[in-house]
Amino acid sequence: MSSMHRIHWFDEQIRSGRFPNSGGLAQQFEISRRQAQRDIEYMLNTLRAPLVYVAKYRGYCYEDQTFRLPHLYMTDEEQGVLKYLAHRYRHYDYERADTVKRVAHLLERFTMEDHLPKEQYPLFAAPPRHLQWFKLLSHAIEDARKVHIYYKDHEGEHQITFCPVKLTAQFNADYVVGYETDPLQQTPIRLESIVQLTLLEERFECNQDTWMSTWGDALPVRKPFVAEIRFREMQQSELWRGYRIREQKGQVCLIEFHDADVFLQHLYAAEWEELLSPGWLRRKLMKQVEEMTERLSRGQKGREQDG
Repeated sequence: MSSMHRIHWFDEQIRSGRFPNSGGLAQQFEISRRQAQRDIEYMLNTLRAPLVYVAKYRGYCYEDQTFRLPHLYMTDEEQGVLKYLAHRYRHYDYERADTVKRVAHLLERFTMEDHLPKEQYPLFAAPPRHLQWFKLLSHAIEDARKVHIYYKDHEGEHQITFCPVKLTAQFNADYVVGYETDPLQQTPIRLESIVQLTLLEERFECNQDTWMSTWGDALPVRKPFVAEIRFREMQQSELWRGYRIREQKGQVCLIEFHDADVFLQHLYAAEWEELLSPGWLRRKLMKQVEEMTERLSRGQKGREQDG
């Protein structure tokens, strides 16, 4: 049940003259009293509800009876997206990092602003599968529950029983950090590489003093790479598929990026005429295309032989 459902219930109780309190809210929705108190504080500090505690009735009422809750209903899915974006902005450590992290704070508080400031901020994709992994892992970390993960990386395929201890992000990629058996042997797993994830009933001891490490701590601000790309037509925006266009000269754009592998995936799907620079990115792209062509050729020869 989302916090807004609980807040609307609390509002209805007040308007019915029942003087609700944190204890009643916690009991009604089977949450902790601390969480219930945070909901009340959210009404008071963010929604500007004129709440007054009446000691005689051990509950709250409105000092101004004309107050109405703003229309701030969100589905659980929408809140999940906001939570994911807040996580990404919170771990952003490049240019304008301080400003971006303030946006993360606003998202986490479900700000009442109708829109963010018009300054250009980095755009992050929120793939449904990533959101699903993020939600399941958040739940597993909170409850200290083990998970079974099937994932693929450059070393091949892996199936492990994993104790997740934290979610983090580096260089525009999400990771879950945890261990299999030894808390001192932590392993980061990229969410993008996860194929299947299952929560298990088995729990693990979550001793922060044991597993706390520096992996995933804030990294120094890193300057972006710059790709020089020629397009068929001039770009009409300051962004290309979410990447900032630093400079544009006719049909040639200088585009900033941080993660080469992720940027190459965009090049596969996007329309462009020529990758002019940097040379190392051209060679990396050429190598991947050659390997893909070779695999396709082997497959074609195999089918011809079978035929």
